[in-house]
Amino acid sequence: MIAQKDHKFIRIYIVEDEPLIAETAKMALESYGMKVLGISEDYDSALKHIQDKQANMVLLDINIQGEKDGVDLAMTLEKLNIPYLFITSQTDPSTLARVKETKPLGFLVKPFTDSGLLSNIELAWHKIALENEEYIIIRSEGERIKLNQASILYLKAFDNYCYIITLDKEYLVPHTLKHTAEKLNAAIFKKSHRSYIINSQKIKGIKSDSVVVEDIDVPLSSTYKKDIKDLLL
Repeated sequence: MIAQKDHKFIRIYIVEDEPLIAETAKMALESYGMKVLGISEDYDSALKHIQDKQANMVLLDINIQGEKDGVDLAMTLEKLNIPYLFITSQTDPSTLARVKETKPLGFLVKPFTDSGLLSNIELAWHKIALENEEYIIIRSEGERIKLNQASILYLKAFDNYCYIITLDKEYLVPHTLKHTAEKLNAAIFKKSHRSYIINSQKIKGIKSDSVVVEDIDVPLSSTYKKDIKDLLL
């Protein structure tokens, strides 16, 4: 499974209309070091907060309040490329037929234990990590290079070029920052400054005018400060 130190990267939003179950899950996940961004009981509230708070995983009950149920929300999350797990109990045949049209990372059956919750979340996160093992093909100094996106710390604009900085090397790429960024996973790579894009999974902290990426201070402008801070909530 995943290392406990990586739990802090899991940003979960819970969609559950039974307060006791929602709060129990929240406390359990937080005790494991994961970030629970909030709880909603209905489709509209959940969708708004999931997007606003930039959740990277959703714990989703099939039966929620309102006209739209968890299956409706699941279909919307798939369009937004936001992974989710279903929380299930007894479900009628027509709903089950709709569930078969969705692609959850797993199913958590009520009642569940803390250890069962953790193992399901970790398994889902492991699947996400495998799916997100993405590469970018770049040209630097006349050489064609296949670069794992996870190895990138940040990018820096340089006229009509840009630098890609990894832990052990800098690559000068003959494309603009904007053009290069379009090839990266937008859910992970975020602007910290008009001339800098950072790997949000490498953030170690924030200072008044910079963001610490691994052990490097990268410029942070007021325009993007709130968005970067929200990633650490």
